Amino acid sequence: MPGTLYVVGTPIGNLEDLSHRAARVLSEVKVIAAEDTRTGEFLLRHLGIANTRLVSFFDGNEARRSESLLARLAAGDDVALISEAGMPGVSDPGQRLVAAAAAADVTVVVVPGPSAVLAALVSSGLSSDRFLFLGFPPRDDGPRRELCGSLRVERATMIFYEAPPRVGATLAALADAFGAARPACVARELTKLYEEIVRAPLGELAARYADTPPRGECTLVVAGASEEEARAATAIDVEAEALTLLAAGHGPKDVAARLQVITGRPRRELYQLALALAGKRERP
Repeated sequence: MPGTLYVVGTPIGNLEDLSHRAARVLSEVKVIAAEDTRTGEFLLRHLGIANTRLVSFFDGNEARRSESLLARLAAGDDVALISEAGMPGVSDPGQRLVAAAAAADVTVVVVPGPSAVLAALVSSGLSSDRFLFLGFPPRDDGPRRELCGSLRVERATMIFYEAPPRVGATLAALADAFGAARPACVARELTKLYEEIVRAPLGELAARYADTPPRGECTLVVAGASEEEARAATAIDVEAEALTLLAAGHGPKDVAARLQVITGRPRRELYQLALALAGKRERP
């Protein structure tokens, strides 16, 4: 009989959050595949488990390692998959292995654990009736603003992971797209000693972190659009807005950048539109 693949949620900071079930599974499996073996070794030492069964499993070797782990599973060995923190497969390696195991008729068992997404959402005080997890926003300003613009009519509460140096820029892009008054929250170092939950409008948060990046791991939570905001956003006449900006003296590149923020449409598409409209205005 093939073994079982256990996808094990691990603490996002406080080791006391590891469940008894997770500890038992990690002590019983033949192999533990870890995104970060140093973090894995630290966790296993804490549990008093020998780390001789630990193998690396990260973005760079996920494809190759998945093949060897599937072979171990096919041979009857139970395998546990852990990420550096939290749940494997959620903005961490793991999805490819789970899909391959399922395709090979290997039993996959998830052992739930702490979640930065849910901890931040509940801590924010924003609506949890419907929420959308968006992972890490694009690193580059253009794609990041395009994403933010595309979410202007999103009614669900939105949750992002973000690296500390980019928190200020991402909050600024969100404020430009959604408005400075949109309620939001920055949850930092969740479950750790210096946990901090900052709740404020997007404009205030963008100003707070513009020049002073927060320290530690950050999760951003942003309220969804109200019915009135969603209705107003869908009513934008892009061509009329472009003509207004051109008449005010803005060039096609600037027009495209400004419209990208309020529409979420690709900058190249908006630039071509602005060029065409500018050409029409110049012709007698």
